[in-house]
Amino acid sequence: MSRLNIQQTPLKGLSIIERKKLSDSRGFLSRLFCHKELATAGWQDPVAQINQTATVCRGTIRGMHYQQAPHSEKKLIHCLKGAIWDVAVDIRQESPTFLQWFGIQLSIDNCLGLLIPQGFAHGFQSLTDNVELLYCHSKSHHAKSERGLHPQDPKLAIDWPVSITQLSDRDKSHPFLQSDFRGILI
Repeated sequence: MSRLNIQQTPLKGLSIIERKKLSDSRGFLSRLFCHKELATAGWQDPVAQINQTATVCRGTIRGMHYQQAPHSEKKLIHCLKGAIWDVAVDIRQESPTFLQWFGIQLSIDNCLGLLIPQGFAHGFQSLTDNVELLYCHSKSHHAKSERGLHPQDPKLAIDWPVSITQLSDRDKSHPFLQSDFRGILI
């Protein structure tokens, strides 16, 4: 029995993962990861790293982060507490959807996740206080390969749903895209 419903987005390779809840009077169980089911959505790799983030204040933005090849990674994002606006930007060289973004609300209540392929920048905005996320990564973090896009870059025109309350110095320091940005190879 399939426990994950996989839906494609308009950006090739970017998938919405709906977890099916098994509920009773005690609560619920939902599957966060199944290699066999996620393989149909392009996750062929082992999980190299699992991270958890906690974000205290509503309106906080984290992102837009990515790693360059050969450390490009797939990410599977689940919201375990609260709600977020999760965003992925296609930065794959020569992609027909280059610099287009997709956003979706992830929450503990809707049981949705986002499977982000290599070649996408990722970030989110907290829609509630005290948000917790779980990230599965196909590659381990490699500090020298990490990069980012400015989350307020007018070329991206990401529609953040609430007023921005916090943005790290690191994320503020990412320059706006220049006309010569051609994306990344994966």
